[in-house]
Amino acid sequence: MKRFFQALLFICLVAAVPAFSQASEAGPSPSAAVSDYIIGPGDVLFISVWKDQALTQSLQVRPDGKISFPLIGELAAGGRTVAQLQKDMEEKLSRFIPEPTISVGVQDIRSMFIYVIGRVNAPGRFAINAPVDVLQALAMAGGCNAFAETKDIKVFRKTGSETRIMGFNYNDVSRGKNLEQNITLARGDVIVVP
Repeated sequence: MKRFFQALLFICLVAAVPAFSQASEAGPSPSAAVSDYIIGPGDVLFISVWKDQALTQSLQVRPDGKISFPLIGELAAGGRTVAQLQKDMEEKLSRFIPEPTISVGVQDIRSMFIYVIGRVNAPGRFAINAPVDVLQALAMAGGCNAFAETKDIKVFRKTGSETRIMGFNYNDVSRGKNLEQNITLARGDVIVVP
């Protein structure tokens, strides 16, 4: 019986090797896209400096979008990608440490919120940590209630001092028409269901 289970384990391992190699050839893992993530206030960053444990720490991005780091002082993190922040920190630390090797990662995403208000069953602020489109956001809010004007939903997106308003016709999109209206939401987007 023991030999049977050993043989079975061997067959499973041999079968798994091609699947593993295909997965590794398929391209970068989801974590490879982390360097493109745009940091926001509230996010917790893990910053490590190679061969310097005293500078390795977790920092939360303040509401003003800045962090404080030893030797560097205050540094803008909000609105920048992880890769941009890492490069900037390496340049600033190079004045104090010869050829510093810094690793910056997002330990906890706390700045990705969308808002759904109006005639939905569960309006509110929703934390997201993956791409979400308008239909998915409406589902997160419990769907439109019976009194909603589903043809006239609006998505408000603020960029700097400008606010862009995009229309969303739930009736069309749910029937497979005008699917371009079902946009991927960005940090801070507000969906208003009249």
